[in-house]
Amino acid sequence: MIKSNFNPFVLVLFFVLTACNTGTQQNSQPNIILIMSDDMGYSDIGCYGGVINTPVLNGLAENGLRFTQFYNTARCCPTRASLITGLYQHQAGVGHMMKDRGSDAYRGDLSKNAVTIAEVLKQAGYSTYMSGKWHVTPLEPSKTNPSKHNWPLQRGFDKFFGTIHGAGSFYDPNSLTRDNEFIVPSEDFYYTDAISDNAVKFIEEHNSDKPFFIYIPYTAAHWPMHAKPADIAKYKGQFDDGWDVLRETKYKNMLALGLIKPEWKLTEKDNIPDWEEVELKQWYSSLMEVYAAMVDCMDQGIGRVMNTLDKKGIKDNTLVFFLQDNGGCAEQFGLKQNIGPYHKDVEPDVIKPMGIDEFQTEMVPKYTRDGRPVMGGRGLVPGADNTYLSYDKPWANASNTPFRMYKHWVHEGGISTPLIVHWPAGIKAKNEFRGHPGHLIDIMATCIDVAGATYPETFNGNNITPLEGMSLVQAFNNQELPDRPLFWEHEGNKAVRLGKYKLVSRWTKAAEYSWELYDLEADRSETNNLVELMPEKVTELEVLWKKWAKKAKVLTWKNSQLIE
Repeated sequence: MIKSNFNPFVLVLFFVLTACNTGTQQNSQPNIILIMSDDMGYSDIGCYGGVINTPVLNGLAENGLRFTQFYNTARCCPTRASLITGLYQHQAGVGHMMKDRGSDAYRGDLSKNAVTIAEVLKQAGYSTYMSGKWHVTPLEPSKTNPSKHNWPLQRGFDKFFGTIHGAGSFYDPNSLTRDNEFIVPSEDFYYTDAISDNAVKFIEEHNSDKPFFIYIPYTAAHWPMHAKPADIAKYKGQFDDGWDVLRETKYKNMLALGLIKPEWKLTEKDNIPDWEEVELKQWYSSLMEVYAAMVDCMDQGIGRVMNTLDKKGIKDNTLVFFLQDNGGCAEQFGLKQNIGPYHKDVEPDVIKPMGIDEFQTEMVPKYTRDGRPVMGGRGLVPGADNTYLSYDKPWANASNTPFRMYKHWVHEGGISTPLIVHWPAGIKAKNEFRGHPGHLIDIMATCIDVAGATYPETFNGNNITPLEGMSLVQAFNNQELPDRPLFWEHEGNKAVRLGKYKLVSRWTKAAEYSWELYDLEADRSETNNLVELMPEKVTELEVLWKKWAKKAKVLTWKNSQLIE
């Protein structure tokens, strides 16, 4: 007879300790964190060739994967609608912005025939949290009880902190919300820090064996250029050599990293003056200093999120995505006037403090909380709460190095995004590139795949539009993804990519659509138009685009008629 050393007390103690260890999940489903920045160029962060200090994102890339040909939709809210539903934005009801243009594809409100990642993952046993910018439903902050049918808690999230609207002051944003109620910011509020801190709080308070999904859409580095003095100080003088030098530096960095090919030319500057010819050089430098500080602060916050995962012992089995919603933004917000109050009806010397419990309802506040007029204008030093400025087209051009165009347009500068993927338990490779073309529609499919979830045919009594994306798990394992066409349309700008060829058009008021054709393997900078040399390829891709446009109910930009 074999003598057993079994001690029942030890077994009981084991189960008690296991039950108390709420930081470690007892299943194989990974936690999922989806992080997105706002209005940033393809090569802004360090691991994609940039000069901004982003050690946390660099570390995630060095211990994970970098996708080099991943795409967004070229604009804030269409990207968000596409990202969280796995559909093209028109199918999700956000074909343009938050205005209802009289078509289901352009309601400016998330469609009931789409499901969100949160709704699907919740059915698979996930807790679901969000901290950041929502921007997929119309905003009515001035109403005491606005419609909330498409607010985060009504679309699958258990907890929410952030803004419903798409832009605003980082010190006093409009539509600041916790769960289903508007809230007033604290005295020392800075939105980027608040997004990071609430994401950390959600992780710390997640005392469950269930996995969690957290969506963290930052507003950095969307205008206005607002940053904390200590972060701005890090970049003092760093951009004094101007945008020409910055573009050349980033281009060389990207070549050294192997992100781009030598045959991909650095594009022309798009009627941007040489730095030597520019007046107000110090002011222009300050715009980029604040922009860099905003990105730096976001990276610090992502570091706090990753440290929290580490402390809870769950970092290895947490799948982290980082990407951007569109390319660098060339909008001249607050730059076209002389220095003075942003709003014409505001007197520069009049102080009008807001009430301590008063909700901010304006995207551009008229006054700071302590009553100072919010200012704009060329030459105004950016960064503080009483300023409201963008960083201007020349810096956006540098942000998108080496590509053409910006946010709004569907040339590579408008739609190319970094995609960093970090998942130590699920991805063996480290510090590797993946050149598979991918799109926002693939993130939902990937989350469903790794979570073992099921995409529904119906949800809450509504028929659900079939998923458009494909899982990236094969690419994680360095296996080729099946070739498929990818499509774009925003404000009449349109494109289709199949394999190495991309057909793209820029809408203008002065002319009808004019197609351009590029071989992206040889010329991802889109400098050598092949449209005259390859008419058959143009016809092939145009037929694909028109078929997709009809399916997605895309409207022409000029007269809102359905594409035939």
